[in-house]
Amino acid sequence: MTLDSISTREMLYEARINLTNVIEFGASMDALVSQQSALPPEGARFDVAFDGTVSGSRLAGTVAGVDYLYVRADRRLQLHIHGVIATNDGTNISFFADGVAMPGAQGHLLELRENVMLTTSSEAYSWVNPLQIWGSGTVDLQAMEIRVRAHIA
Repeated sequence: MTLDSISTREMLYEARINLTNVIEFGASMDALVSQQSALPPEGARFDVAFDGTVSGSRLAGTVAGVDYLYVRADRRLQLHIHGVIATNDGTNISFFADGVAMPGAQGHLLELRENVMLTTSSEAYSWVNPLQIWGSGTVDLQAMEIRVRAHIA
């Protein structure tokens, strides 16, 4: 596959992700989400582990990693995500994303926007290396689930 054969706005994958563990640094994520406690003036930091699946016509497998999440004082969430996509045929692709999550109309639902980069030395998947990928989706903090659709920019 070559870069010429990839069209812009093509959906690369859809991710279904479960949040598996949250490491807290002095503030409780549950208390903040349920609004039982106020966000500290300096914001709050969390390491959020996740795993799930990615599915698409050219890229499919599992994904796992950590979001080094910072909740700003204005409640906007800054994403700093590192992970790996393990394709169904056994190739590892490094995954990095940054972006934002913003509270939606329902307190437990967040709107998600990501800027994604994939990297691998695998010849079979080297076509992912130059891509600019944008992801959008939702985070359901009650269900601890994320849904993302990633498109080639």
